[in-house]
Amino acid sequence: MGLFSNILDKLGMGSPKVVPQPPAAPPSPSAAPSAAPAAAQAPAPVASITMVDVVALMEQKAAANPQKLNWRTSIVDLLKLLDIDSSLTARKELAKELYCPDELMGDSAKMNMWLHKNVLAHIAANGGNIPRDLLD
Repeated sequence: MGLFSNILDKLGMGSPKVVPQPPAAPPSPSAAPSAAPAAAQAPAPVASITMVDVVALMEQKAAANPQKLNWRTSIVDLLKLLDIDSSLTARKELAKELYCPDELMGDSAKMNMWLHKNVLAHIAANGGNIPRDLLD
């Protein structure tokens, strides 16, 4: 399991689940090409995503934590609140997993800023309710 999957698990999100759709019946070899509209064809699988109020969850964790952690701006604090390894080695591994540009990997401050924004964006893409101001 990757580090980002671990973040989703800690937020109670897990992996997005795919709702299977019945497969379309294959055309018979002797049938003429169909002029049926596209709507009559079987739809692609639909991802079923449960929205999670990430802000409320993280604020609750921050309030219960004896340290004053600012998860809204710090990837280290975000990881600490989720009880995930926040060491530089772990953050570099997470950055590689999320395809951080190579030119940022040598500068931990730039990598951390990139990583924080991208982790929040990926959480939002997987059903996390993240306010726009945290994504910009």
